[in-house]
Amino acid sequence: MSQVGEILDSMDYGPAPEAANFANEWLDKHGRKFGHYLGGKWVPAESHFASICPSTGKELAQIGQGSSAQVDEAVKAAREGLKAWTKLGPAGRSRVLYALARQIQKHSRLFAVLESLDNGKPIRETRDIDIPLVARHFYYHAGWARLIETEFPEYENVGVCGQIIPWNFPLLMLSWKIAPALAAGNAVILKPAEFTSLSALLFAEICHQVGVPAGVVNIITGDGETGKAMVAHEGIDKIAFTGSTEVGRILRRVTAGTGKKLSLELGGKSPFIVFEDADVDSAIEGIVDAIWFNQGQVCCAGSRLLVQESIADRFYKKLRRRMESLRVGDPLDKAVDIGAIVDATQLARITELVGTGVKEGAKCFQPKCKFPEGGWFYPPTLLTDVEPSSTVAQVEIFGPVLVAMTFRTPAEAVALANNTVYGLASSVWTQNLDVAHDIAAQIKAGTVWVNCTNQFDANAGFGGYRESGFGRESGREGMFEYLRWRAPYLPAGNLAEIKESPSNGALDRTHKLFIGGKQARPDGGYSISLPVASGGVVEVSRGNRKDIRNAVEAAATAAPAWGAQTGYLRSQILYFLAENMEANRAALETALTDRGGSGDEVTKAIDAALLFAGWADKHEGTVHPVPLRAVTYTRPEVLGVVGVVCEDAQPLLGFVSSVAANLAMGNAVVVIPSRHNPLAAMEMMRVIEASDIPSGVLNIVTGQIDELVPDLAGHAGVDALWCFADAEICEQVEQMSVSNLKQTWCLHGHSLDWTKAPSGEILRRATQLKNIWVPYGA
Repeated sequence: MSQVGEILDSMDYGPAPEAANFANEWLDKHGRKFGHYLGGKWVPAESHFASICPSTGKELAQIGQGSSAQVDEAVKAAREGLKAWTKLGPAGRSRVLYALARQIQKHSRLFAVLESLDNGKPIRETRDIDIPLVARHFYYHAGWARLIETEFPEYENVGVCGQIIPWNFPLLMLSWKIAPALAAGNAVILKPAEFTSLSALLFAEICHQVGVPAGVVNIITGDGETGKAMVAHEGIDKIAFTGSTEVGRILRRVTAGTGKKLSLELGGKSPFIVFEDADVDSAIEGIVDAIWFNQGQVCCAGSRLLVQESIADRFYKKLRRRMESLRVGDPLDKAVDIGAIVDATQLARITELVGTGVKEGAKCFQPKCKFPEGGWFYPPTLLTDVEPSSTVAQVEIFGPVLVAMTFRTPAEAVALANNTVYGLASSVWTQNLDVAHDIAAQIKAGTVWVNCTNQFDANAGFGGYRESGFGRESGREGMFEYLRWRAPYLPAGNLAEIKESPSNGALDRTHKLFIGGKQARPDGGYSISLPVASGGVVEVSRGNRKDIRNAVEAAATAAPAWGAQTGYLRSQILYFLAENMEANRAALETALTDRGGSGDEVTKAIDAALLFAGWADKHEGTVHPVPLRAVTYTRPEVLGVVGVVCEDAQPLLGFVSSVAANLAMGNAVVVIPSRHNPLAAMEMMRVIEASDIPSGVLNIVTGQIDELVPDLAGHAGVDALWCFADAEICEQVEQMSVSNLKQTWCLHGHSLDWTKAPSGEILRRATQLKNIWVPYGA
């Protein structure tokens, strides 16, 4: 009895290791040395590097280093595989995805153990969370593969997709990338992280077993040089990347102007907000899942604890007590909570950042932990008395480190939550659903979990705002990342050339800019002379950098109030805009014909204003049927400040369509009108002034596009940019957008036929999606 009593008192436990023999047998079968899986066969690597087990520091296998020549081989194989995959058709592709899901389930134990050995995460996480969710993704996307033609009739596959995934969720990230790509009809080339390639190589074997056509799935391993070769390859049509924000900027810059589709799922510094009425014990367990799950090596980890001041001391005390019971150790031990850090370099970074936090005034708490011999381990860490501006509160640590701050009011909680360049995820803990939904709507993050954390499903989209990247993974929205819109382009044509001719005797007229709800003279005092068909010239203001800055400032000031208005109110204002356009039809027609255009464009532009007025209160969200007792719903949200660079082919229709779509969705807009004919946009100033559009919501800056675009695209206050100008300007837009990783929509010299363009894609571009998880249960 004394022994039992001692055990109950100390809660000591015996080790419960998962057997690693099957994983070791699989490694031995391959001689612990791997090449690449290209074109349906194994291709020897030209050189190798070691894959190390994080929990022991010992070598697991030799991994192939992919060369530029082998990347080229992979692209050629994918091109051939794409033909076979297309020929297979939706039903055939669906069956293959279903077969992959079944095989993943059948080999789930092997996958789970191999992942723990290679990554260092606890076997409970790989076995009970990662691998079941991997299978779920392939099952789910088997359905989309079958429905692709009926559910996405205006889209087609992108082609060959290059995919680069990180080391924190090796197989799960693979499923997030490969499953939707295959469902959409693409061929893929996937490069796993150099630290954690083994489960991807096992997946390649599974592809071979189920009969995935040769070249449809290609796995090439290697370090950053291999990834660089993939990104630069002209034969790859899309790059999908999950990783650091720094690398995301590089990819945006490298792919600019190439026409490659790009999606980025980047870093985060997610807030975990606890209100005074929260179930404290549940919130404590939520924190364990939020920051110590996978050793905190999670892009959406709840790494910033914001706790209401009235309960902070009690909350911290309970949290420290819970931390004392966390078990750090061998990842294959089923009783371990926290496994090993993936690599010595990552461990050094975590250690350095915690040291920086302490130097900047934070108090550090770490429970006593006994680590296994060898390997790379770090204890669960709590930093309190952290200032919002401190390094550890702003920089992604990517380790088991929680930084804590307090707040007094809901407004202060929101301000602290949004005090970051990131916007990936967040958690809100309160028993008051009024507070929960209100706070969830205000947080700038792509996912909000209410009274839960780290919930994922194949049917609910995931992705970030701001410098956490753009694009979505999972759900219907994730499918769009692997589809290309069959955009209705206008045939290429020459613009009418108007030569300067003698004046018609009319008074000289210089059009001003439109900033902050009123006409304004350009800062530089210069203008541009445009010959008109009726004779003489018209002077158009030549805006400069300061004018762009003033316009963005006006838009940013107006955006919050405009975005908070109801869709109904926005629709009424757009209907009024259309009325006033009709009343000014003659002046708009003259503005078009004076530069060689057609007056018929006015009718089309009025129709466009009416179209998006109708959509203003009808672009709806979705409730997702996830395998959880929860309401998981999508909110289409405003982007904020959107820049628009108008096309030349339809100067009025393009202006009105892009502006009306953004205003309907609640965005504020800064527009650079058509280079060839800005007169129609200038005439719209008088229409706008009479249409009840609030000051600053719509701003117009004319001038030399090549002078204005860099300032607009590079401005950190602009959240998205649509560019319908020529290919060189579009490339410039994509290059300059790296400043804050703003979303871009560039047509690279094509002109959109707005009269034939379905609204769905346009409105999708004018919004960003937030998924909110609200569990329920009596």
